[in-house]
Amino acid sequence: MVTENTTKINQLMQIVPPGVVLQASWLTDKGYSTDLQKYYRKSGWLRSFGTGAMVRLNEEPGYEGGLYALQKQSGLSVHVGGRSALALLGKAHYLEMNKATASLWLFGGEEERLPAWFRKHNWAQKIMYRPTSFLPQEKGLVDYAVANFSIKVSGPARAILECLYLAPEKFDLVECYELLENLNDLRPGQVQELLELCGSVKVKRLFLFMAEQLGHSWFKLIKMDNIDLGKGKRSIAPGGSFVPKYQITVPSNLIRNEQ
Repeated sequence: MVTENTTKINQLMQIVPPGVVLQASWLTDKGYSTDLQKYYRKSGWLRSFGTGAMVRLNEEPGYEGGLYALQKQSGLSVHVGGRSALALLGKAHYLEMNKATASLWLFGGEEERLPAWFRKHNWAQKIMYRPTSFLPQEKGLVDYAVANFSIKVSGPARAILECLYLAPEKFDLVECYELLENLNDLRPGQVQELLELCGSVKVKRLFLFMAEQLGHSWFKLIKMDNIDLGKGKRSIAPGGSFVPKYQITVPSNLIRNEQ
């Protein structure tokens, strides 16, 4: 029995990358019973990482290892997004991303919830989680390589839309503008697809307004007639300037070109 248990844990260690969290429910589905999991903890192979989760004895996973478990073991769409994704992808050079203090923005499906072990763990960064449905969860994501594995994060086009989704309540519009200013190499086809699928009129209007102001070359390839911009005015920044073309009121300091 001991040899069989040792063989099984060795097999597990071979298929699970170092530095990731092991969820008890996933282990059970893979044939590792509750009693066997208890045996591995007692024998020093694994240790508890909160309710319903374990890690290798001498490992202290970062949020990436926790996110890997949510994506690969639970099949959740939870991912790094918004400004955090842009920073990971090197698209936010001017931002000060002090890992000890910066917030990490995660996005997921509207019905998805972070498990207790993830919520309660003291990660190096403060976790800010926003369940949303304004974009299909599978669109616009890219693989981001960590040491021994990879996780799904928002690509640049999706990430800036997520920033605008949070604005202006959680994220400054001027900073959104500055981030978009740095995205001069977006792929127009992907931008087009995301805008057509986007369910937020506010996000679409703000994005197109800013992109036109910035004069990015890819903007000229966007087919505006295929994008539903809704009807009626949107006052996004009360007391600001009204942009007739996009029917939005924005901070006056964002108006640089006549619409």
